Amino acid sequence: MSVMEPKLISQAIAEGMRERFPSEVKEIKEFRGQVSVIIQKDRLKEIMEYLHDTPQLCFSLLRDICGVDYLGKKEPRFEVVYQLYSISHRHMIRIRAEVPENDPAIDSVVSIWDGANWHERECYDMFGIRFMGHPDLRRILMPEDWEGSPLRKDYPLESDLGEKEWPGLKEILELSRKNKVYEIG
Repeated sequence: MSVMEPKLISQAIAEGMRERFPSEVKEIKEFRGQVSVIIQKDRLKEIMEYLHDTPQLCFSLLRDICGVDYLGKKEPRFEVVYQLYSISHRHMIRIRAEVPENDPAIDSVVSIWDGANWHERECYDMFGIRFMGHPDLRRILMPEDWEGSPLRKDYPLESDLGEKEWPGLKEILELSRKNKVYEIG
């Protein structure tokens, strides 16, 4: 198998997506041998079912889902990026679904890939993007009472909130101070 073949296969899959979903596929990009298909979010679930259920494609593995914040660089501000892999055919593709800032919501794909569950929760927790139809959408990394989305580009890196500071922070800082006696060196 030559080095070019995986890229050519992914490019052919992307072109097939453009033919099948012409109004949803906005752009096909290639960077360093990896193909990305940028789509509008409206028919995301239908597109993902097509990629999963079509025998010639058989994207049976959802490798990852992550959020991207393009604050000040492009609109729509957010993307949800899906890394898909076909175990049986050994090909991959990246799907990038655009999500607007004024309504940061997209359909859940948990009904297609069970493994999407925690990835979607992480994206919700870190970027504030809601996944419609998710069976248990709640924070996964931050405490339930945390306010804000820490991976958004406009999230403050430091704050002086005084009494409005997250109550758990004081407890963590105090515990850290007490445990300094156990540090080595």
